Amino acid sequence: MDPLGAPSQFVDIDTLPGWTDAYEAKQLDSHQNPVGKAQVDVRSPFPYRKDINEKIILWKGDVALLNCTAIVNTSNESLTDKNPVSESIFMHAGPDLKDELQKLKGCRTGEAKLTKGFNLAARFIIHTVGPKYKSRYRTAAKSSLYSCYRNVLQLAKEQAMCSVGFCVINSLKRCYPLEDATHIALRTVRRFLEIHGETLEKVVFAVSELEEATYQKLLPLYFPRSLEEEIQSLPYLPADIGNAEGEPVVPERQIRITEKPGVPDDASDEEGLEADLSFIGSHAFARMEGDVDKQRRLILQGQLSEAALQKQHQRNYNRWLCQARAEDLSDIASLKALYQTGVDNCGRTVMVVVGRNIPVTLIDMEKALLYFIHVMDHIAVKEYVLVYFHTLTNDYNQLDSNFLKKLYDVVDAKYKRNLKALYFVHPTFRSKVSAWFFTTFTVSGLKDKIHYVESLQQLFAAIPPEQIDLPPFVLEYDARENGPYYSSYPPSPDL
Repeated sequence: MDPLGAPSQFVDIDTLPGWTDAYEAKQLDSHQNPVGKAQVDVRSPFPYRKDINEKIILWKGDVALLNCTAIVNTSNESLTDKNPVSESIFMHAGPDLKDELQKLKGCRTGEAKLTKGFNLAARFIIHTVGPKYKSRYRTAAKSSLYSCYRNVLQLAKEQAMCSVGFCVINSLKRCYPLEDATHIALRTVRRFLEIHGETLEKVVFAVSELEEATYQKLLPLYFPRSLEEEIQSLPYLPADIGNAEGEPVVPERQIRITEKPGVPDDASDEEGLEADLSFIGSHAFARMEGDVDKQRRLILQGQLSEAALQKQHQRNYNRWLCQARAEDLSDIASLKALYQTGVDNCGRTVMVVVGRNIPVTLIDMEKALLYFIHVMDHIAVKEYVLVYFHTLTNDYNQLDSNFLKKLYDVVDAKYKRNLKALYFVHPTFRSKVSAWFFTTFTVSGLKDKIHYVESLQQLFAAIPPEQIDLPPFVLEYDARENGPYYSSYPPSPDL
């Protein structure tokens, strides 16, 4: 207990700034305009929710000092682990905590158990055991860490707790990569609050100085504080964002069980043994991948069926997509060569490609392909149009036909099906010839979608000027070449 009259060492969570507080103050200072509805046609799987954000607090400090309903202790299965979090909790809670823990007889990995808080400001302590991390057992570790967070939250819900203070459950001793663990922590809390948000008023992430930067970096992915931040965070979400509760998804373990495998849904019970057994082989247990080497050989020989080819292509695209979501593509994103803007006159999403911002000879073009897939995968599910600014490009910005062919071959069928127009702005004679050869002899189905646009005035006939962010040099060039009719339109401040 603190001496009479001495200031308390404990921290009341109501005095801590919320996750949105500093951001909203910054927005007011910068006078930034909110993103309009037209620019958020594609939403993140973790959309902006002010009601959820108001429950979140990120605090650099000792979780043992929090004055909230319960704090979380990370330990081992005998609940005797000596790590900085546990040692601080034991020191501040007093000797009664050890006696209480002996009655619990341990705790299994992924489970959560409850004790009183004793001399802590928190009424309760929820003890949980994080997994030991080994790369070969990564899937098991992810599932166990998810269970830790989920079981803590479930226990808080069952005990009608108002607030929970989380430490970082994955301790350094257990070797779990901090960034991977933070993804699991944040998305599990986010999904729980989406479903059971009314049961918790505050969730505090108490982090150390070492952990703070990672949480600051990843929190906007799962708790975006504006529509703008939601859009900006979308390309950086990992491949596995879990199921509806945040639980890691393991495709190999997804088994679909039907009531009568091998029998169509509309088959009547009277048919009995005379049921059409041709359906056997279409259900989950009977459907096998087959000999991959044989499939590749048949592809080369042109003997694989159209359906098998589509399946093989989808599998290949999914591998690219997973790699794109796992890779750090911030260097490509910083080029601002590909971005989403508003909608055209038909309400279709507009994507912009700025040719001059692509230093082909200086960047890893495979990473550029990954970035394109990462950004466009969500866009291409609906109809969209591409605007390519060829303005002031030179030899260092020219995408060669081999790269474009690879991109065209890799992307999913939805990209080609839902692309309704490609506006080629400020083309040169050479670029028109190259595009004609490419669409005639290399790829099919693209030629009729290309529209050569000599001036911005022509472009604005299809896309309203307020729906497209234009690089300043494009405006200047167009005003110089075609007159200043649209040159007064304000350029995007970010480009």
